[in-house]
Amino acid sequence: QVQLVESGGGLVQAGGSLRLSCAASGRTFSTYDLAWFRQAPGKERAFVAAISRSGTSTNYADSVKGRFTISRDNAKYTVNLRMNSLKPEDTAVYYCAAGSIGTYSARAAYHSWGQGTQVTVSS
Repeated sequence: QVQLVESGGGLVQAGGSLRLSCAASGRTFSTYDLAWFRQAPGKERAFVAAISRSGTSTNYADSVKGRFTISRDNAKYTVNLRMNSLKPEDTAVYYCAAGSIGTYSARAAYHSWGQGTQVTVSS
């Protein structure tokens, strides 16, 4: 297991940008696939993006393709989510997750979760 702590959330106007970061504990960071999920009020937690342990493979939800970019720094034990052209429907709590079986979109593929960071996009 790995401990994950998200940061960077906040309030932004539609069309704006935010950069979320997730810091991980442990020197096994580079052995995990990492992902971002989000959960809006009254909705299920949904996949946003994932990145492979080497950083060479990524996977995005259709709703964020072309707007969001996931990246990782294995030397600094961090994974980031750059969010551009934000929309009110991007409002949610964003969670960082770590897994060991690939960059899948299913929640079950990830065994460690952060506590989340709130992103609010005003219209």
